[in-house]
Amino acid sequence: MTLPRRLRDFDEDDVRVRPGRRGSRPRTRRRPAHEDAVTGFVTAVDRGRYRCLVDERVVTAMRARELGRKGVVVGDRVALVGDVSGEPDALARIVRVEPRRSALRRTADDTDPFERIIVANADQLVIVTALADPEPRPRMIDRCLVAAYDAGLDPLLCLTKSDLASPDELVGSYAPLGVPYVVTHHAAELGELRGRLGDRVSVLVGHSGVGKSTLVNALVPEARRAVSHVNVVTGRGRHTSSSAIAFELPEGGWIIDTPGVRSFGLAHVEPSKVVASFPDLAEGAEHCPSHCNHLQPDCALDGWVAEGHADQARLDSLRRLLASREGTEPD
Repeated sequence: MTLPRRLRDFDEDDVRVRPGRRGSRPRTRRRPAHEDAVTGFVTAVDRGRYRCLVDERVVTAMRARELGRKGVVVGDRVALVGDVSGEPDALARIVRVEPRRSALRRTADDTDPFERIIVANADQLVIVTALADPEPRPRMIDRCLVAAYDAGLDPLLCLTKSDLASPDELVGSYAPLGVPYVVTHHAAELGELRGRLGDRVSVLVGHSGVGKSTLVNALVPEARRAVSHVNVVTGRGRHTSSSAIAFELPEGGWIIDTPGVRSFGLAHVEPSKVVASFPDLAEGAEHCPSHCNHLQPDCALDGWVAEGHADQARLDSLRRLLASREGTEPD
């Protein structure tokens, strides 16, 4: 006679184990310490593979699962485990991203809530602008200056193609801000630029066709960055840089070349920080009414400019930035 199930004494034979189970060990949130990890510097990112410099050898790595959604970008200092020999076909794992001392960010446009980190741990933002072919775009320069100040980077204007146009007007418009600048034409004129790049990590940004790749090739001949024509009217053509990449300078320091950009979204920057990035206007903004968005007729900045404290073009640029962030006017 078989006793009803509720009256039987159960033993280990009654335990049912599902096939395919990996085991009954309880899960834990504790992660390995990776005390044997070595430190690397990320110099390039390509389709899920990261090129890292470890003690003067190049190591290819992938992101470890324990990183979760944390991204890895050029300029990051990372902890590596696995095969860090740098031999062909060797592959290490990035298990940790060290705290960043700076992060250059941008969004797709001024209303996009998702920011993207372009480069980490840089010291200086080099805004490369051609004086002609293509024509300089001061509003783009202003956007880059805002991004630099927000990231805590020192800005530097690098004006190229001085053989095609004079730099005087553009230099004069930024003179009140005290933004440093260099003017270049060919490799023989790069002495001043080299001096400003030495022993620093500098990021080069600018539109396609302004000469970034040409500068990189002159500064680091073995870089061999591709140089090709881009239509300055339509923006079409083969854009020479498709991803950020870091190059070590012979004199010391690093330069990071970035893809040519058509826009530099600032949705991640608070309006107050945008205004603070225009020091020639920030003092005048202190006289504005409470909660002034600097787009209204009673804004004190109109009087500030009328009194000669700042140039009208600068105020127009600030207002276009603020309006674009609110989605009320395209840049």
